[in-house]
Amino acid sequence: MRLAALLQSYTRGQSELQASGDTLGQVLDDLDRRFPGIRFRVVDEQDRVRRHMRCFVNECDARTVGALVRDGDEIYIVGALSGG
Repeated sequence: MRLAALLQSYTRGQSELQASGDTLGQVLDDLDRRFPGIRFRVVDEQDRVRRHMRCFVNECDARTVGALVRDGDEIYIVGALSGG
């Protein structure tokens, strides 16, 4: 798993991590056990991926915490870009 710089303050500066779970939500739960608060930065109170965050599983946009994850999948969590 790779994390955007904006989340690395939760992971003591680590940008690449290992996490387990069958869904994106379970992977985030695993991360949150080791790095408290990180899940809330990615997922809101309604258990939805926040609008300003983007999650990718093997380069496919994962818009829900229910997105399936298999052993060996690459997960990327980045901040969405905006501009004007």
